[in-house]
Formats: sequence, structure tokens, C-alpha cells
Amino acid sequence: MTLLLLLVILLSLIVIIGMVNTKFFKMPADIALVAFSLVIGIILVAPEHFGWWDWDVEFITEVDIEHFLLEGVLCFMLFSGASKVHFSKFISNIKPIVLLALLTTLLSSTFYGLLFFLFAQIAHLPMDFWTCVLLGCIVSPTDPIAATSILNKLGLSKSVTSVIEGESLFNDGTGVVLFVFVKSMVGAGAQENFIVLLGKEVLGAFAVGFGISFLTFELYKRTKDPVQQIMISLVNVASVYVLCEHCGFSGILASVVCGMFYAFRCERIKREREVYDHNHLYQEFWDIIDTLLNSILFVLLGITAFSHEFSEYAIILIPASILISLCARLFGVTASSLIVGRNRLPSNYSLVEFVSLMTWSALRGGLSLALVLGCKEFLAADVYLILLNVTYLTVFFTILVQGLTTGKVYRIIEKQKLKRNIEERKQHQAVQGKTITED
Repeated sequence: MTLLLLLVILLSLIVIIGMVNTKFFKMPADIALVAFSLVIGIILVAPEHFGWWDWDVEFITEVDIEHFLLEGVLCFMLFSGASKVHFSKFISNIKPIVLLALLTTLLSSTFYGLLFFLFAQIAHLPMDFWTCVLLGCIVSPTDPIAATSILNKLGLSKSVTSVIEGESLFNDGTGVVLFVFVKSMVGAGAQENFIVLLGKEVLGAFAVGFGISFLTFELYKRTKDPVQQIMISLVNVASVYVLCEHCGFSGILASVVCGMFYAFRCERIKREREVYDHNHLYQEFWDIIDTLLNSILFVLLGITAFSHEFSEYAIILIPASILISLCARLFGVTASSLIVGRNRLPSNYSLVEFVSLMTWSALRGGLSLALVLGCKEFLAADVYLILLNVTYLTVFFTILVQGLTTGKVYRIIEKQKLKRNIEERKQHQAVQGKTITED
């Protein structure tokens, strides 16, 4: 089975699912891809599983997502998402974004680990405390790929979208740092201390990502050909990712640095670019790449989900992982929001409104899968299977359930905010009228 034939099958599924969804279901496109490909995955696996008949579908259901993500498309997906950042909105919401990206991820990961460890003790799972925290580091960071591809299409305000995008783009760096640190506590890389790991994974990624991006953008500015600029950006992110992975740095974080750097510099020469790239070929190219790679990833997630083994604890893992994930996210967002302060929350949200929206809109995706797939080499088989199952469950729940209902939750919160603003205005007018009467 050739790679080209597999690509034909995947693209055909994307087209068919898209047309069926547009005609009958009208769900957000990416969510529809996950949902329908999950159904297709069940249809492909079920006949052989139940012994109805034996057919060769392994070339589809057993695609190596680890290599597809880590050694193929992840860097381009992260670069594309990061390059779409609106810096004016980002700067205006910098405090909540930074606190959400740093503090929320730290608190959520730790609290998730604590809750899951308590659950593991009750359910007699073969997991110690640090392995549970490691799982928290995997599933707590919101994913920039899922956020930028799904939430942008749900009608959220630019201010709210900016906070969600900014958090998801930056907290993957926090998540990677925490993941590396906790991984060393579990056993892998135990010979290195945290400072060395921090320098290798994070500081090295920033240095390589910023350095190469600075050099390649000098070439970018010196050409007026949008096609050449596209080529330069491709060389930039691919070379940065390869170099970081070779040197032991975080290629994930470096790709985000590249995208943010290009977004910032492109915004500064926006008027100049509009003269020679009035058709926005550069931006259109990365939009198409983002859509194509996300679509392939979402289809692969669905059709390969049931090709993995299920842990013997799968039944109890389903409700526990979902509940713990929501509780940990709620705890982290609440603590960060209290530090930000009511007056600094975006779009004039109350604490309850902001926490509710940020808790429910936290989607997970390719980043969590990339992290958990990297645990196979140093975890026991039964423990790795638990982490893999929980990660898949969390990803599917956040995309299919939370992603499908975030728009509704947002509209409910907006209505509540409108009613609250009207009541506050009436109270203010009543106080003013009373004051005038007394005078």
C-alpha cells in the first residue's frame, strides 16, 4: 500500500464528510471530520473484531500517528497557528494570557495529577504520584491547533478569541517544560537536573527559533515575490524543528516562536506587503496548509482510535478522566482569574462568566497526543496504555462535546452579561436620580 493511495483515501474521506456535513448536519467542519471518521473507524474495525469477516484495513487503521505528527506535519501546523496571532488584541490582553498560559497550566497539571492519584489509589491503578502528574502535564495544556482551527469558526468575539488563542499558543511551552521536568522525575533523563533540562528544552528552543527566524526574515523582506516568501517561511520552520530535535531542544516550542516572530514582523510591514501581495497569497497559502493538515489529522484521529488496545480499566477511566479534566481546568482558571482581577478580565466579563467560558472552551488535540506518544519508551506497557486511553478520551471529549457546544455556552454567557449590564445601568441611574432628588 503506497503513501499516495493512503493520501487519496484520506482526502476522499475529507471531501465526502465535508459534503455530507454541509448538506445534512451543518456542524463545524473540523468537529464533523472527527465525529464521522470516528464512526468510520468503528465500521472498519468492528467486522474483524466480532469475527464477522476478515478484511485487510490495517493500512488505514494502524497509521503511525506518532511519526505523522512528530516527524512530519506538527511544526507546520504550529507555525501556521502562531502566525495568525493579532498582536494588537494580544497586547491588550497580555496579563490574562500570560497568567492563563503559565499559572493555569501549572495549577491545572498539578491539581489533575493529585486528583488522578487519589482516583488511582481508589481504583488500584498501577500509577504512582509523579506518573499521574505527568498525565496532567499531557492533557492540561490547551492545544493551539484545535483552538485556532475550531474556535475561530464559532462566532466568538475577537477579544475572547485572542485570549483563548494566546493562551493555547503559549501554554504549550509551559506544558512542555512541565512535561520534561516530570518525565525526569518518573525516570527518563533522571541523570539530568531540572536546570539542564530547562535550558535544553526551552532556552535552546527560543534561541534557535528566534535566531533562525531573524535571519530568514531578512531574506523575506528582500524579496517582493510572495511565492519566494512562502518558500522562505517553509525552510525556516522546517529547519528550526529539525535542528531543535537533533540538539535535544523543544521543536514544538521553537515552531511557535517562529510563527509568532513572523506574525509580529509581517504586521509591521503590512502596508508594504499589501502592495506586492495584494491577493494575500502568503496568508492564503498558510490558511490552506492549516486546513489541509488539520483535516488529515482529525480524520486519522478518528479512524485509528479503535486500532489501539484498551486498558483493562477503560470503563472507569471514561467518566473519571472527563470529570478530573474539567475540575482541574476549573481550578486553574479560577485561581488565575482571581489574580488577574475582575477589572482586567476581557470583554467586561464577571469572574463566573469568564471562568465558565475558559473552562469549557479548553480544547485538546495534536499536542497532547504528541506528548503521550513520547512516553512509550520509558513507561511500563500497562501504565502507558492508561495514559494513551485517557489522552484519547480527553481529546475526543473536548473536541466533540465541548467544541460542539462552546458556541452555545458563549451565547448564553453573552446574554447573561447583557442582562447584568442592563441591571447595573438601571441601578446606576436610580442612584443618580436619588442623588439629584436629595439635592
